[in-house]
Amino acid sequence: MSTDFSDFILGAAFNLLTAVIIVRFIYYPWTQNRSYVFTFLAFNPTIYFVMALLTSIELSVGVGFGLFAIFSVIRYRTEEMPIREMTYLFIIIALPVMNSILGDGNEVDKIVVANVTVIVLLWVLEHEWGFTFEHRKKVTYEKIDLITPARRAELIADLSERTGLAVTRAEVGRIDFVRDTAEVTIYFDEPAKNGRAARKSGLAAEYHPLVGRIED
Repeated sequence: MSTDFSDFILGAAFNLLTAVIIVRFIYYPWTQNRSYVFTFLAFNPTIYFVMALLTSIELSVGVGFGLFAIFSVIRYRTEEMPIREMTYLFIIIALPVMNSILGDGNEVDKIVVANVTVIVLLWVLEHEWGFTFEHRKKVTYEKIDLITPARRAELIADLSERTGLAVTRAEVGRIDFVRDTAEVTIYFDEPAKNGRAARKSGLAAEYHPLVGRIED
């Protein structure tokens, strides 16, 4: 087995290992969202092989970055990808572009440090260490008489009781007087230490039996 081929295989294994760690042990346990796991793990090795082969046949680096740019702005027609998942997709695509250098056996120490840094940074960000974030969800709300500014306190109290969330404020969007419904964006505080428990308890569900449809 030639040295170049060995470097190619080791680079592919290292790149895939990094992707698996990010998706399986950082993204999925924290979000419990299986929708993008297939996409992330399919994109990563494919981009690596494309970039490694482009390098091996001495094509311009500009061709590789052009391919990277095309993939990085992909939007699926079925639904718009959330910003969080788009960020993960960008990382999953950027890593093999960077790791493809391993196919030549060059800059191994720098590539390892870069991959470890990305993994650690994502881990810290997902654990929300030292931060308290205001979360939001879109709700299709049927008590249309409570959406007036004069009854905003009653609206917030009703939403808090029915969703089980500590709603701090609400913004009324599109109103459908025919169906007597309104789109309401609710904002609620979620302490960092309870972030994982909150997600696993179903707060990120897409449907609430009392309020109606809930979206992130």
